[in-house]
Formats: sequence, C-alpha cells, structure tokens
Amino acid sequence: MEKIVTMIVLLALALPAVVAQEPEEESFSEKQKNNPDNVQTLFDPHSGSGGYGAFTIGYTSINSKDAILMGGRGAWVIGHGFGLGLGGYGFINDATYNSVEDLNYSLAGGYGGLIMEPIIYGWFPVHLSFPILIGAGGVANTAYTSNYYDPYEYYDGWMVESSAFFAAEFGVELEFNLVRFFRLAIFGSYRYTSDIIMTDIPVDALRGWSAGMTFKFGSF
Repeated sequence: MEKIVTMIVLLALALPAVVAQEPEEESFSEKQKNNPDNVQTLFDPHSGSGGYGAFTIGYTSINSKDAILMGGRGAWVIGHGFGLGLGGYGFINDATYNSVEDLNYSLAGGYGGLIMEPIIYGWFPVHLSFPILIGAGGVANTAYTSNYYDPYEYYDGWMVESSAFFAAEFGVELEFNLVRFFRLAIFGSYRYTSDIIMTDIPVDALRGWSAGMTFKFGSF
C-alpha cells in the first residue's frame, strides 16, 4: 500500500512539469514547408499566385517594311514563377507606292492566342521572363488612293485581299520591378507564321523580329 501511495505522490508531483514543457520542435519537413524563403514549386498550394494586365508597343518588320506593333495581354501568375494567359497584337506597315496604279499598298492585321511565360527570379529588382505565344491571326492587303503631288498622303482605302495564318512567337523580356504593382519590360521576340497566300506578297512576309516595351500592372 505504501508503495502505491508513494507512486501516486510522485506522479502528482511530475504532472505539472510534463504539462509545462514547451511544445515539441517542428519536424524538419514542417520547417521546410513553413519557411517562406524556400524554393516553391509550380503546383505547391502554399506558393501563392497573382495576375497582371499589360500593354505593348514596339517595332517590327512586315514584308521588309517598317511596321508598328501594338497589343496587350493578361495572365495568371502561378507561384511567382509562371504566367499563363491570353494576348493579342495588331500591326501595320509603311505603305508601298505603285506609280503605275497610283495607289499605296499596306499590310495590316493582327494575331493572338495562348501565352505561357516562365519568369526567372521574379522577386529580384531586375530579372528575365520568356513569353511564348501560340495562336492564329489574319492579315489584309489594303490599297489607298493618293494625292497626285504627294503619293504618301492617303485618302480612302479598301481591302484588296486577305489571308489567315498560324502564329508562334518566342520572346525574352528584361523586367524591372519599379514598384510593387508595376513592371516595365524591354523585349525582343521572333514571330513565326505559316505561309500567307496573297498575290505579289511573299509567303514569309510576316516572319521576323520585334522589339519594344511592355508595361505590366498587377500582383506578381
């Protein structure tokens, strides 16, 4: 009986010490998961996400003539390292004067589609991204009447013919995190298209390089 009483007393004295003990340290795997500085994977639910909208202005070459390129895109940013969205661009090139017909001819059109954008070290103030566009578009050859004294002063215009095409564009952007919600990117890209079928226009008239700036607003 004495032994039982002694054991009960010892247990009663030890219980407060057990209860007062600090909680057990996190396991190594839990520490890894809860550390915000760890590398985050694309499909990790704890990696966070955001999104942005952007507009682009740039220079390109269409049918070996200078052309202006304008457009925009929107993307969901997954895990701060991969953008997925949609985008589109329009273009028009300098007109070519045909003295026989007394007309100016210009190519204008646009293309768009799915955009996939790996972002490398996006949390750095200056970093790289690699947007890829896969989609389709259309182009029209437009004729304009001209001033007799100045063939590059245009009047009414009309579409002569048009063509649809498949488009794939691969780019690289040097991005600057100016403020938390705004990034400025300087880009270069190469645009590949399927053959366009138009009279007196080369089948590869739309293939070529582009360069310009993209302005991104959102949560990255």
